[in-house]
Amino acid sequence: MKRTGMTRPLDTLGRIVIPMEIRNSMGIEIGEPLEFYMDVEQGFMGIGKYSSGVSCNLCKSFQDLTYFKGLLLCKQCILDLKGNVGVRPIPAPIVKEPMHKEKKVKRRSSQELIESLKRLMREHPTAKQNEYAEWLGVSQGRISQLKKLL
Repeated sequence: MKRTGMTRPLDTLGRIVIPMEIRNSMGIEIGEPLEFYMDVEQGFMGIGKYSSGVSCNLCKSFQDLTYFKGLLLCKQCILDLKGNVGVRPIPAPIVKEPMHKEKKVKRRSSQELIESLKRLMREHPTAKQNEYAEWLGVSQGRISQLKKLL
């Protein structure tokens, strides 16, 4: 049992509206009878579909019923399940390839970058900061940080 986060007020006649999302997910149709469950000690109340007596949980048949894992199933539904009658495989989701492949960047330590920057500055003293950044494969802001560490 899980908490839905939905709340509804009780009106002056003691009625509540069961949210459409819950009715749809539980397969509760308008006008269908519901059954109330309660645990006074824990202050819990539950609502479920009313089963008029004993019937198959799948087709609502009253004949040839058997319990299977806490559910009542008729002989025909059991045979259908054994023979996979009406069973359709769930299609696998289509996974799209990413538009761009991510570059694997080898991270270098600050010390390695500083040494490389020193070498480049000796070889190309008139180069601009964005050129150093491109050669080292880092951002222009990172070059600025490295220069402060020199």
